[in-house]
Amino acid sequence: MNRILILALSGIGDALMFTPAIKLLRKALPEAKIDALTMFKGAKEMYERNSNLSEALYFDFLHRSKIESLKYVLSLRNKYDAAINIYPSNRKEYNAINYLIGARKRAGVKYLRMDFENLGFLNNIRIIEDDSRHNVETNIMLVEKLLNTQFSEQPKLEFPLKDEDENYAAGFLNDKGIKEGDIVIGFHPGSATLKNHINRRWEPEKFAALGKRLINEIGANIFIFGGPEEDDLKSSIKKMIGLQSAYEIKTASLPQGLGLIKRCNLFVSNDSSMMHIASSLERKVVAVIGPTNTSYIHPWKTKYKIASLNLECSPCFFYSPKPLLCKRTDLKYKCIKELDVDYVYREVIELLKSKQE
Repeated sequence: MNRILILALSGIGDALMFTPAIKLLRKALPEAKIDALTMFKGAKEMYERNSNLSEALYFDFLHRSKIESLKYVLSLRNKYDAAINIYPSNRKEYNAINYLIGARKRAGVKYLRMDFENLGFLNNIRIIEDDSRHNVETNIMLVEKLLNTQFSEQPKLEFPLKDEDENYAAGFLNDKGIKEGDIVIGFHPGSATLKNHINRRWEPEKFAALGKRLINEIGANIFIFGGPEEDDLKSSIKKMIGLQSAYEIKTASLPQGLGLIKRCNLFVSNDSSMMHIASSLERKVVAVIGPTNTSYIHPWKTKYKIASLNLECSPCFFYSPKPLLCKRTDLKYKCIKELDVDYVYREVIELLKSKQE
């Protein structure tokens, strides 16, 4: 195989969790052309920095017509020997794209839920989904199946930091008067919103209460991260905190915020791409998790704690095209709504005091 295309269409966090597999793929095939196709700009910006990729392709499937999208996919036809649908990507559109590209070898996971309905059979190199396995491990196994080999290592996530990121962060910190020994805690109060995934979010009021307490009790600076679509969310939390040491982080691009995430002593996040970005920079992470299966997505290769109620009905979110739904009759999404500030605060303090491994 000399030409391989990675289909990383499902989101920034999923694309990031494929980077260990990319590193191993490049190690196994040092001379191959290894490209990646994305449809989110943040994923493209991340992959452009990945030295193990030959090229990071981008097409905005979400906002282009079906005819334009089909023409683009057909423009890639027969240019690759193998194509890989990263895990998770359990949608018929992704499997159809993988098939239409025309690669002889088409790798994809056989999902436990709605695999046939989503045309999973169009892939001809497959491993079976395992709900107890981390996304990174599944992606590595998918590459192993493609190459008919086994790897002895599991690399860390890769989102390379550049000098320009460090310089941007240094300027921001200097402007705010934040010194080297000061405590900085990052928040990501957002998450994906498609398919009811907004219900995975811890309430903004609780992020605000946590921020206020961390400022008042340990003198922390709070950096509130999120994409442009989350500006209102960030602004409302800063306003609720109402203290000078809370800062909205607004950057021109996703990579521009890397230096500021790297400066954080600890990162508190919903189940989101930002949580995985913080992990890639080896920050301590407190992951606030409600319905998601933590086996899939716990922070990778960094020190972390999971703040979760571990209810008897959890986890109820598995990889499926179906929207997230709660079947409880007492309180919908109880797993996230009853997760209190005191509990998360204790997890933050305990993790802050621990040594990074």
